[in-house]
Amino acid sequence: MLNRTQKDIVILYPEGKIVLGDGDQELGEAVRHCLEQGIRKMVINFSKVSYLDSSGVGELVGCYTSIKNQGGDLRICNLNARISSLIRMTSLHTVFPVMDTEDDALTGF
Repeated sequence: MLNRTQKDIVILYPEGKIVLGDGDQELGEAVRHCLEQGIRKMVINFSKVSYLDSSGVGELVGCYTSIKNQGGDLRICNLNARISSLIRMTSLHTVFPVMDTEDDALTGF
């Protein structure tokens, strides 16, 4: 998974599908690695994610919980229409900030 750092914020760029057994563990591992490095501010940019299933949603919630438990903050951005609909249907947009663009997500910190 690609990532980049801007000041004290890491932006993660998952790709493809985040589904059971294919991509969901990779996202969680990337977040855990950042937390182990002392990074507490993260943005997950979904611009290259084509599909997210319930397992992927569960992994996203797990990432959010891990970050919050360590005093951090998570924002997500660049959701396609299908993923955005899923996030709204599950009311996760009320749990953590969902931004339209990466710049919006970074500005929020």
